[in-house]
Amino acid sequence: MHIKKYDHNYSRRVFLDRVTKGAMAAGVLTPLWPLISQAADITKAYPEELLSIDAYTKGKVKTGDFITAENVELVKDLLDPIAYVQISQMGRRVKIVPTTTDVTKIYPHEYLEATLRNSGKAKMDADGNVFTTDGKPWIGGNPFPDAQTGTEAFANITLSWGRHDENLYAIRDWDIGPDGSEQYQYDFCWAEKNTVGLVNGDSPYWAGHEDKLRYQSVWFTYPNDSRGTSFLNTWYYDQRKFPELFGYIPAFKRVRRFPSSQRFEPLVPGITVFLSDAWAAGDPMLTWGNYKVIGRQPMLGAISNNWMGNNENYEPAVHGGPKGITFFDQTMELIPETIVVEAEPTGYPRAPVSKKRVWIDTRNMMFIAYVTYDRRGELWKSFEPSFSQYVQGDTVKMDGEHPVWSWTHVHTHDIQTNRMSRFYQAKEVRGGFYSGYNQGDLYDRYMTVPAIQRLGS
Repeated sequence: MHIKKYDHNYSRRVFLDRVTKGAMAAGVLTPLWPLISQAADITKAYPEELLSIDAYTKGKVKTGDFITAENVELVKDLLDPIAYVQISQMGRRVKIVPTTTDVTKIYPHEYLEATLRNSGKAKMDADGNVFTTDGKPWIGGNPFPDAQTGTEAFANITLSWGRHDENLYAIRDWDIGPDGSEQYQYDFCWAEKNTVGLVNGDSPYWAGHEDKLRYQSVWFTYPNDSRGTSFLNTWYYDQRKFPELFGYIPAFKRVRRFPSSQRFEPLVPGITVFLSDAWAAGDPMLTWGNYKVIGRQPMLGAISNNWMGNNENYEPAVHGGPKGITFFDQTMELIPETIVVEAEPTGYPRAPVSKKRVWIDTRNMMFIAYVTYDRRGELWKSFEPSFSQYVQGDTVKMDGEHPVWSWTHVHTHDIQTNRMSRFYQAKEVRGGFYSGYNQGDLYDRYMTVPAIQRLGS
C-alpha cells in the first residue's frame, strides 16, 4: 500500500521516529527554531493537520467550538489525563481558538529578543548547570530554544519562571471542595526577582548576586486569619543546592527557617498548591533527576486569548462542577508540537511524589500541562496554567513599549481528594498590591527576612 508523504498520520510517525532515534529537533516539515529566528512565523514547519483543529479532527471540531463531554473523545489524545476527566465527567468546557503562528505573541518582547540574540551560547557543565560557552552564568532568554534533552527543556523554564527580570503577581484564589462548594478564598502576592539572565538594562547580572538565581517570596493578605503569612525562597545558581526557605507565621510572631526539603505541603489550609508545583519547576532542577523525553505530540493548551482585561479586576467567569463554580472560563489552541518530559524527585527521599510529567510547547519552551503521581505511581495532581498576551479587543496592558505576555490563571486539581484550587492574576488584591513587571525595587520591599517580617506585622 502506498502511504502519502503528508497523510493525516504523517506527523505522528515523524514524532515517534524522532523520539525512538533520539533525534530531538523541533519541527516536522523543516526545523522550527531557524524558521523562528528568521521570521517569527511557524507555518512552514508544520503540515496543516498541526496548525488547525479543523484539519486535525477532519472537521469534527472547528475553531470557535467548545470542547465538552459530548465531543471530548475526539481530542482525548490532546489533553492531559486530569483535564480529560474534568471535561468528560465534571462539566468543564474549553473554547477553541486559532493556533498562534506568530511567536512574538507568546513571549515577553525583551525575553524573545534575548533568546534570539543568545542562541547557541549556552552549554551544560558536567554537573548539569547552565553556563555560557565562555563559562559565565547564563545571559538571558531561553538557553536551549531547540532543546535536545529533557534537562535542556527544563532549564528553559527553571532559569526564568516568569520571563521578566522582576514580577509581582497579585493573585486571587478559590479552593473548591469535593461537593463543588467554596471552602476557602485567599488573596496573596507572589514576587520573583532574577539575579542572572536579565534581559533589561546594560548587564545580564545583578552585581554581587551572581551566585544566586532568584529571590522569590509569597505573602497572604486575606482572610484575616492568614493575613501576614509569608515565605521567602533564596535560590542558588548551582541547581544542586536547595534554596534557603524562611517563613513568617503570624500566630508565632516570628520568622523561622524551614527545612529546604519542605516543598510538598500546602502553603495554607485548603489550597492544593505546593512550592514544588510552581511553573512545573518549583525546585532546583538538579534536585530532580532521571529526566527523559517520553514523547512528542500536538496538544491543546491555554497559551492565548485568556486575559479578561475588560472584566472587573480582570476576573474570569466560572462554570462547571456540582455548583457551577469549579472552573474558570478558558480558551485553548492546538499547539503543533510539545515535548513530553518525565522526571523523578531524586533529592527528596521522603517526597510524596514519585514522578512528574510535563508537556512543553516547543514554540516558546513554556509548560502548558503538568501532572504528578503519588508514591504508588497513581495519578495525583495537575497544575494547568493559562497564558495570554494582555490584549482583549481594544484593551491592551503594556509592558514598556509592548503588550504584556504572562500567565493569566491556573487550575490545580488534586484528583484523589477531588479538591480544586483555581487562581488568577488580578489587577489588584486586598492590601493595596498590584500586579506589575520590572518595577525595580522588589528586593528591598519584599525579598529579605526583615521584609517578610514587616509584611507579617
